[in-house]
Amino acid sequence: MEKRLYRSRRQVMVAGVCGGLADYFNVDPTLIRLVWALMTIFTIGTGIIAYLVALIIMPLEP
Repeated sequence: MEKRLYRSRRQVMVAGVCGGLADYFNVDPTLIRLVWALMTIFTIGTGIIAYLVALIIMPLEP
């Protein structure tokens, strides 16, 4: 069975993008959220744009 990347319905803070990435890579969602927040801070908002793109591209978990 192949792994698919979905937005999570269980690990949701805003839209489930970080929860879905955490499920896909089998890591703690808090770690993904922390890395994403740091990326947003240190790249002057690029993380927000990346989050919005991921929100549009990633389908919701069935």
